[in-house]
Amino acid sequence: MSDFVQSLHEVFERLGRIQTRRMFGGHGVWHEGRMIALVAKDTLYLKSDAGSAEHFDRLDLPPFTYVRQGKEMPMSYRLAPADLFEDREEAARWGRLAYEAALRSGQPPKQPKPKPKAAAKKAAAKKTPAKKAAVKTKKASPR
Repeated sequence: MSDFVQSLHEVFERLGRIQTRRMFGGHGVWHEGRMIALVAKDTLYLKSDAGSAEHFDRLDLPPFTYVRQGKEMPMSYRLAPADLFEDREEAARWGRLAYEAALRSGQPPKQPKPKPKAAAKKAAAKKTPAKKAAVKTKKASPR
């Protein structure tokens, strides 16, 4: 995980707990089970929608786009304002805007999948066979 992604925990400390997970060559950022941001090439993009677009438009913050079949495809994530990295209250305000947009999206809450190392340890713990007690057999007694 990059230092930039790691620093987001501190940036959004006034919003509350966030979780990050590697995905699609970048990282997703979750708050209370909702994806509120994505990080691509150490650049933060916040979830947006029609209800929050005016805040991003006012600062001329463009959407995250990717190229598919030679065509640029915009997503519902917009560049985060630089001020939020300097001011924790500002970060919390923008984080709440992103969280509200995520709520309005209608997507059910999801928790990021556990990191592969943790999942592998859990699986290994479950597969540890229990030691079997030796079975005693009765010898036939002569009559």
